[in-house]
Amino acid sequence: MPFFKNRTEAGQRLAERLASERLVAPVVVLALPRGGVPVAAEVARRLAAPLDLLLVRKIGAPWQRELAVAAVVDGDAPEVVIDEGLSAYAGADRAYLEREAAAALAEIERRRQVYLQGRQPLSLTGATVVLVDDGIATGTTVRAALKAVRRRGAARIVLAVPVAPHDILMALRSQCDRIICLAEPQPFRAVGLHYLDFHQVEDGEVQAALTAAAPVSRADAAG
Repeated sequence: MPFFKNRTEAGQRLAERLASERLVAPVVVLALPRGGVPVAAEVARRLAAPLDLLLVRKIGAPWQRELAVAAVVDGDAPEVVIDEGLSAYAGADRAYLEREAAAALAEIERRRQVYLQGRQPLSLTGATVVLVDDGIATGTTVRAALKAVRRRGAARIVLAVPVAPHDILMALRSQCDRIICLAEPQPFRAVGLHYLDFHQVEDGEVQAALTAAAPVSRADAAG
């Protein structure tokens, strides 16, 4: 049986859990697009916190695109985080990774233009950052995201996801200050198996979530 009806319900349940935490202000909610955005939108609404995006793009294995062997994270100096063991097992050599990283950066740039339309990222300096995705599989993308958030000056990082494998969460604990995860199924097969509705999130859904959160985000950013 799936744990969650859809990403919105997962976000609402995750938001209630986070609301019981003593998060130190100021709080900024960061979503990993595209799947993490509907989840993060519910978290930002419940916490009355600004919502922003962290643009990260996974690099899939040559024979299984959903299996992340590396990830590219946006920033002043874009960074590639490689799972060396998994990439070697998957046959993803250096030439493949470099080629895929270039394509990932191009897609990140496209998403920046479509989603943010020139808006500057919210400042994370001194903030408690709640990093949200719809789930974790290998952890490669999240590891890249956590490095980027820390580099941007976050004082505290809370990783918040509806579902993830226990061993991956254990491996990520040293890279953040707190992890909130609602379900840690064993054995773990795929994030989407734990949702009744796990449709592909399109650009329009991301834009709608950001627009709905804009009044909160703008007010907090100005303050």
